[in-house]
Amino acid sequence: MSWERTPEPPFPRQQLDKPGLESELKPRPRYQAPEYRESGKLEDRVALITGGDSGIGRGVAVLFAREGANVAIAYRPEEEDDAKETAEAIEAAGRDVLRLPGDVRDEAYCRRAVDRVVEVFGRLDILVNNAAYQQHREGIEDLDVDQWDLTFKTNVYGYFYMAKAAVPHMEEGGAVINSGSIAGMRGSGRMLDYAATKGAVHAFTKSLAQDLVARGIRVNCVSPGPVWTPLNPADRAPGEVSEFGAATPYGRPAQPEEIAPAYVFFASGADSSYVTGEVLTLLGGSTRAG
Repeated sequence: MSWERTPEPPFPRQQLDKPGLESELKPRPRYQAPEYRESGKLEDRVALITGGDSGIGRGVAVLFAREGANVAIAYRPEEEDDAKETAEAIEAAGRDVLRLPGDVRDEAYCRRAVDRVVEVFGRLDILVNNAAYQQHREGIEDLDVDQWDLTFKTNVYGYFYMAKAAVPHMEEGGAVINSGSIAGMRGSGRMLDYAATKGAVHAFTKSLAQDLVARGIRVNCVSPGPVWTPLNPADRAPGEVSEFGAATPYGRPAQPEEIAPAYVFFASGADSSYVTGEVLTLLGGSTRAG
């Protein structure tokens, strides 16, 4: 895909109700990746993707399926419509899909989700921790403890719960891929809690990689800049949404189909068998992460 042809600001002024449905976002995020050429890198593997109903998670789910994996997607129940569209795209790629509505803040749900994947598919090879919550605040005075807890429970505890449940089922050659953010490296004055969680995700990635390296399970992290997903229009004022991503050197946000191949790289032993504990930034032309 040529980036010159990709949607760029100004976008329509809009604001989505949380958690934000992709079907309501204009323009629709691009996840089909028509120029991507699959080669069976994940043939007969099984992947579990949290936040797999939309945004980056949807893009990853579709490329994993095109690479030969069966895919389970975890998502909030209110995102069922988006999840159905993602499931249809996975099935159109010729692979099986398992939908797992629930809340990653609930450790029991995470255990049940992993157990269900193993029950249905007989194995679990790849875990993608991608579910996230964010909400801008003007400063620390406006950030209350309830939001702080919600953000950490989703973005950090949820990753821990899923990894703790999944790792015992994974064999040598397995992969854990976490979704970080440039905010976890640069910080963000209006997203104190979100930036702090993403910094924690980066450290969690490197620490878990050290823990699992002897077992042959690789752990890596994809940390993008702005990406055109429902997460941001559900968090920003309409005027900010209109200019979302304009400050990057590319002058626009990434599309999910531009981010998803990085997850394929980390999931595929053919591509990244010697890579673990890495945080890969995808920043639309920026050359400094911090």
